[in-house]
Amino acid sequence: MDDLADRTDSEKEQGSAAKQHSHRRIPRWAWFVCALAVMALWFMFRQHQPAKSTVRASSSQRSVPVSAATARTGDIGVYIDAIGTVTPVYTVSVTSRVQGQIMSVNYREGQMVHKGDSLVEIDTRPYEAALTQAQGQLAHDQAVLNEARIDLERYKAALDRNAIAKQQYDDQVQIVAQDEGTVKNDEGAVANAKVNLVYCHITSPIDGRVGLRPVDPGNIVQANSTTTLVVITQLQPITVIFSIAEDYLPQIQQQLRAGHRMTVDAFDREQKKKIAQGSLLTVDNQIDTTTGTVKLKAEFPNGDNALFPSQFVNSHLLVETQQGATLVPTAAIQRNAQGAYVYVLTKDQTASIRTVTVGTTDADTAAVQGVNAGEIVAVNGFDKLQDGIKVSVRPAQGTVRPPVQGGQ
Repeated sequence: MDDLADRTDSEKEQGSAAKQHSHRRIPRWAWFVCALAVMALWFMFRQHQPAKSTVRASSSQRSVPVSAATARTGDIGVYIDAIGTVTPVYTVSVTSRVQGQIMSVNYREGQMVHKGDSLVEIDTRPYEAALTQAQGQLAHDQAVLNEARIDLERYKAALDRNAIAKQQYDDQVQIVAQDEGTVKNDEGAVANAKVNLVYCHITSPIDGRVGLRPVDPGNIVQANSTTTLVVITQLQPITVIFSIAEDYLPQIQQQLRAGHRMTVDAFDREQKKKIAQGSLLTVDNQIDTTTGTVKLKAEFPNGDNALFPSQFVNSHLLVETQQGATLVPTAAIQRNAQGAYVYVLTKDQTASIRTVTVGTTDADTAAVQGVNAGEIVAVNGFDKLQDGIKVSVRPAQGTVRPPVQGGQ
């Protein structure tokens, strides 16, 4: 009985241990799911590897298209840039010097006129009448003077014979002098009447362009009033006044003392189009202490009337010309935290970063150090360019800007 009890207890312990072991063991379906997941990952990895290698291979074979320019040796101008105002050499506001009614206006708005051309006609009849009256008074007083001179000759002859007193002769001398003064006064009145008659015919005092018509025929104008009959502006030649910092003044004075002609270019507001070319005319005689600048005046022939009075232009004053510099387009120059650099295209069609030192810049051309003449530099495509990457050069965009013209 004891043995049976011991066997029973032993079997119970073994059953309990087996039950606990069965609770710790992972189910078979879990192992199955894990196996499927591993197989799926392995399959995806095998599929991705060829595609990735293909992309890498294609990217290594693809070249970046760029435009390029050839660096060259040439001259470049050193310019002083400033905003200028176009100012006419002469501007005339014509007013009337006599009073009267406007009979006719003989110009068209915007017309080019020459010196002496008729502009406005004022009624001449009152001044013609005044001239006739002055001439009549002159004739009368001239006759009185002639009579007094005849009497003077008679008194002189009588005095020589002691027929009259000397006092009577002296009185006649003074009468002749008085009549001569009256005649001169009349001659002045006649001349004044003639001048007023001339003032009725208003002509252009200069060559230039007339503005809008401020008066019409039939209006009454007053003598020496502020009412403008016409404004005439000379356009050829024309000047541009601009201000520069006083620091540049010694360089300019040195060129002027040497007798060099300093070229000034006028560009549009966006500094893309050259409007006209002229030369420096003069420098103001004092510096503006409030701004530290000095005014300069340049003269332009303005043969095509491209410059218009009171127009704002960008003035570029050529101070000197640097010769023998290495020139590249400004578009080729890039900058980062370390400084300026360019992409030089090698013979094996790869891009190589080259650090450069930028000197004088003139519009789309810059003088640099670090690049040799004849080397080819990229001028676009920088968003894809890297050091050592393959490139394909597009059709040539041309080289850098032509040499400086004009100058000193």
